[in-house]
Amino acid sequence: MNNIRPTLATVWRIAAPYFSSEDKLAGRVLLAAVIAIELAIVGINVLINQWNLRFYNALQDRNWDSFVSEIIYFSVLAAIFIVLAVYQLYLNQWLQIRWRQWMTKQYLGEWLHHANHYRMQLQGDAADNPDQRMTDDVKLFVDRTLNIGVGLLSSIVTLASFVTILWGLSNDAPLHLFGQEYAIPGYLVWGALIYSVLGTVLTHLIGWPLVGIDFRQQQYEADFRFNLVRVRENSEQIALLHGEQAERERLMVRFGRVVENWIAIMNRTKKITAFTASYNQASVIFPYVLVAPAYFASKIQLGGMMQTASAFSNVQGALSFFITIYRQLAEWQAVVNRLDGFEAGIAAAQELASRSERVHVVKAGDGTIGLKELALRLPSGTPLVNADTFSFRKGERTLMTGPSGSGKSTLFRAIAGIWPFGSGSVTVPAGARLMMLPQRPYFPVGSLQGAIEYPAKEGAFSAEQISDTLRAVGLPKLAEQIGEHGHWNRTLSLGEQQRLGIARALLHAPQYLFLDEATASLDEPSEKALYRLIEQKLPDTTIVSIGHRSTLDAFHQRNVALTRDGDRFVLEGTEAAET
Repeated sequence: MNNIRPTLATVWRIAAPYFSSEDKLAGRVLLAAVIAIELAIVGINVLINQWNLRFYNALQDRNWDSFVSEIIYFSVLAAIFIVLAVYQLYLNQWLQIRWRQWMTKQYLGEWLHHANHYRMQLQGDAADNPDQRMTDDVKLFVDRTLNIGVGLLSSIVTLASFVTILWGLSNDAPLHLFGQEYAIPGYLVWGALIYSVLGTVLTHLIGWPLVGIDFRQQQYEADFRFNLVRVRENSEQIALLHGEQAERERLMVRFGRVVENWIAIMNRTKKITAFTASYNQASVIFPYVLVAPAYFASKIQLGGMMQTASAFSNVQGALSFFITIYRQLAEWQAVVNRLDGFEAGIAAAQELASRSERVHVVKAGDGTIGLKELALRLPSGTPLVNADTFSFRKGERTLMTGPSGSGKSTLFRAIAGIWPFGSGSVTVPAGARLMMLPQRPYFPVGSLQGAIEYPAKEGAFSAEQISDTLRAVGLPKLAEQIGEHGHWNRTLSLGEQQRLGIARALLHAPQYLFLDEATASLDEPSEKALYRLIEQKLPDTTIVSIGHRSTLDAFHQRNVALTRDGDRFVLEGTEAAET
């Protein structure tokens, strides 16, 4: 394989932490058991090789007693082999699920740690489709790493076990060519070695492009699946725009890439299969071609020839390990590359949050949220918003306005600590509870109660509290459905979702509430009623709203605006009359 040393280093970096984790004891014991069983199976193969000599000699000699004895002996070996094979598979699968569970937990933790997932999207991370990385790729990595690793160890032990046998048999059955006997020490071993090396080299020359093709196939499959999900999630808008034909064309273009790449896999697989199938078929007869002249010259008996063929097949099979699993190796390397890219994306997102030139969120202060020398930029580096020595005072209700694209929502993200592009600092009171309500709130799939209580655990509020709150925000019908499960972002209108978002805020009662056009889909009387409700239920909460309606002025004590100043927007504020 190309660049095998860096690939192995990456595999070690990804795989080794599990065997040093809190689950290391179980992992090491299971791995040791799987390896021990594999070695025992190799030992049984050695015994079967020796059995070949006795069994076929008994056939040649027509020795009934010996034949029956060897049949019983083989039956015992076969029974032991079956038990070992069954428990090796069972323990292997047990190790796989424990290893996969640990890796998935680690990746989920790192991906979701302090908004890493969001920063990875902002910087155009190298790990496209993180969902596939943590499902398909983790599963394939664990499966292929175990199978290839244990298989390689088995091949090495098999080679060590049978080379000695085959070397000795080379002396018992010397090479015969054209009636002449040639004493070449270990010629059967050399024959197996040459045959396997040639097969391995040719297999690699034919099959190496599969690594890149497999990598692209996973990308195209994931891209097609992702866009199908987008169509499903936006089906209403597509139907309203009669965009079905456009979506069909777009999806078929993406699926066309899947088909085109699949055809490339087919063509390459056809070539490598044609070679490996020919190689494997030839390997069945090749040892007999080498040793048959000695048999017909009466140098060995039938049992000796069969033992020699068996030993040769084991040696050749061990040496041909990479030919046998080449297709898996190509897939494995593609999986390793994708997981490496995913880890690199996580690391880059973490570095983005810890570098010196970033927006610093400081936990301190006297109850106000302060912005000091804050200069926000887009990921491309383009200046966006400046705010020098500005504060949102405790208990105050502030309305923020400005043109679309001026950076109002980005300023909220900086205050929340998830926007890293820029410089300066945001001071947030230590221990303060902040809540951001966007225009389109997020509700996890599940019970309505859990959706409202999010991000708190389900059951954090009583059913009575939730029902009363739903009635207060104008959703009396939902008050009777809090135990029902559903996809609430899909089944509720945007206006209903915004009412549900306000209900969430009322239940959690944050000290600082940021409303990013969180009532923009409601009519003005409904919006007015919800703001009055917030004033009544959350009298001590500091509220900062983004909105464009002039009617919002009456519910805020202070107006601030983002105004253009050259290539960026500047935050400026005025006082509003107390209402």
